[in-house]
Amino acid sequence: MKTLSVSHLLGIKNLKLEDLHLIFETATHFKEVINRPIKKVPSLRDITIANLFFENSTRTKLSFELAEKRLSADVINFSSAQSSINKGETLVDTVNNILAMKVDIVVMRHPNSGAAHYISKHVKSCIINAGDGTHEHPSQALLDTFSLQEKFGNLTGRRIAIVGDILHSRVALSNIYALKMLGAEVRLCAPKSLLPKHIESMGVSVSTDLMEVLNWCDAVNMLRVQNERMELSYFPNTREYSQNFGLTGERLSQLRKKIVVLHPGPINRGVEITSEVADSEQAIILDQVENGVAVRMAIIYLLASKLNIPLK
Repeated sequence: MKTLSVSHLLGIKNLKLEDLHLIFETATHFKEVINRPIKKVPSLRDITIANLFFENSTRTKLSFELAEKRLSADVINFSSAQSSINKGETLVDTVNNILAMKVDIVVMRHPNSGAAHYISKHVKSCIINAGDGTHEHPSQALLDTFSLQEKFGNLTGRRIAIVGDILHSRVALSNIYALKMLGAEVRLCAPKSLLPKHIESMGVSVSTDLMEVLNWCDAVNMLRVQNERMELSYFPNTREYSQNFGLTGERLSQLRKKIVVLHPGPINRGVEITSEVADSEQAIILDQVENGVAVRMAIIYLLASKLNIPLK
């Protein structure tokens, strides 16, 4: 059986191209499973997984939990709001106490960049990064690229644009790594204040002209403005941002070709994307949601297969 080159999923940066192909191949199998009348497989019946979310999440948390239950794993859900973190307990102590309950895999979201990597060095368990600060969100990038590959067949030479709050986005960073690894060309589009310095060193091009980027690309991934991560004002107001960087039906109608539209969610309708576009045939946003469960099933299954626990 093929295996991943890593024992944790901390970021796309740590993966090899072969890992991406294996995850996609396994996800394709699991996508067929979750579209059957009986959607569960007994693969992880003896595995216990803890979902540790130190930051608010709806879609990612639900997607991971559903993926775990589809694989028949035992699932523990942890929320920092009701935890001893509020009493001064350290992150390592919190995780170690949970692991003392014989947990095999930890899925963790944390507001601090590098938290998943730090935990992987200090506790004996498999760690899956469900988003750490403004660093990486690897499972989102894997489901995004899986959805694009499903649409195009191959990403080599494909032109993919990422538009929006690049500066605060862990989705953007993970997508850049994954898209570049799969042979795509990547162009970023945002106000200059929302573009990280030296981002071109990652082998991407940059523009502040949305129409130019839309005419260039085969697919566009629209990111929301992450107001919760902003301590300063990065643009005058939401209305002006939307006028310059919002994706509308009118803008799509002016293009010489039909492009594919993605969005990692949650959507701020009327800001970075209109309802007309989000609900259009060009958008594969609901495909991303469905593929998210299959891709996360693949990630969990492949990492669990490295735990020396016989899988069903």
